[in-house]
Amino acid sequence: MKKLIQSLLFLLISISFSQAQDKQKILESMRMEVSYLAADELEGRATGTQGETKAAEYIVLKFKEYNLLPKGEEEFFQFFEAKIRKNPHSQEVKEKIIGKNVVGYLNNNADETIIIGAHYDHVGYGSFGSLYVGEKEVHNGADDNASGVSILINLAKSLQEIKDYNYLFIAFSGEEHGLFGSSYYAKNPTIDLKKVRFMINFDMVGRLNNDRLLAINGVGTSNEWIDLINKSNKYDLKLKTTESGIGPSDHTSFYLQNIPSIHFFTGQHEDYHKPSDDVEKINFDGMYIIYDYVKEIINNSLEIKEFSFQETKSDTTITPRFKVTLGVMPDYLFDSEGMRIDGVSKGKTAYTYGILKGDIVLKMGEIDVKDMMSYMHALSQFNHGDTTIVKINRNSKIIETEIVFQ
Repeated sequence: MKKLIQSLLFLLISISFSQAQDKQKILESMRMEVSYLAADELEGRATGTQGETKAAEYIVLKFKEYNLLPKGEEEFFQFFEAKIRKNPHSQEVKEKIIGKNVVGYLNNNADETIIIGAHYDHVGYGSFGSLYVGEKEVHNGADDNASGVSILINLAKSLQEIKDYNYLFIAFSGEEHGLFGSSYYAKNPTIDLKKVRFMINFDMVGRLNNDRLLAINGVGTSNEWIDLINKSNKYDLKLKTTESGIGPSDHTSFYLQNIPSIHFFTGQHEDYHKPSDDVEKINFDGMYIIYDYVKEIINNSLEIKEFSFQETKSDTTITPRFKVTLGVMPDYLFDSEGMRIDGVSKGKTAYTYGILKGDIVLKMGEIDVKDMMSYMHALSQFNHGDTTIVKINRNSKIIETEIVFQ
């Protein structure tokens, strides 16, 4: 009996040691991958540039290393044309650029396929989409979205243990210009999308905070998501969910093809679309947690007989148009009343009038701000040069500030 107990203890210790070694290897891979993709050498990975090409070729090498089959239209690549407009409200095309998706396939001869996606492009030197005011610099995009690509790459290796599905891994380009790559793939698929069980998308997953607050968007796209993500939550993550299948990332393109699709996101930060989004600020332990959590979700999904699609109410269809902004980055993980500010752009309206990061906007003019939608509705009422009063909560103190929209 004593020998049996000793043998069991030795086995448990061996398993624990092996798991720790596996985790360490994955963390080392993640550091290497994010460091390369967010290096100055890649010049911000803008769609249609040499930096994008270098990033794509690196991802191909990783796919080959893990024995994925090429599933693009030209080996691992799928090329698409992106027509870039002069501004979001204009139909006039400024330029046409050619981007490329990187597509790899793990064929287990299963009945259903799971799509894993993440965009690998970024904003280059910030000639578009930048929130940075200063000299021209590379916007490396370590969180946005080298982090998501790294989780995708590591899942390409580890999901080979779960052979009940086929897996399609897609690194999208053209996301920063408007979901061009994922939209093209969804309309020109290289597999039968009717046999796709669900799609999982990673976009900005490198900054998991100390509260382990993780946003999962699109949970309304199937009745199965809520129970599944809660059951799989072995890390006691604080989950903030939204139902809509439409949002500012690549899961949207697959939701529009009637595929249950969710998006993982660790939140906005002051380095978003700035040169300061660098590898030194990545929480790799947090990335590992998300990676392992998704493995648990996929494994537990085997117990679900039918993963049915469900349409959601699209926030995008009711989003008002507005001609002005405060020049702030909203905190999309904030779930109390108001719109909390997660960053303020220098030189913009909020910066000029002393509105700060952490302030919670409660009212603009005559409109109460209860959430993001009411905030955008309030903005839609103003034009450049208009004056109004902004009511904010700053550290539990109510402040009213008069501003002029620049």
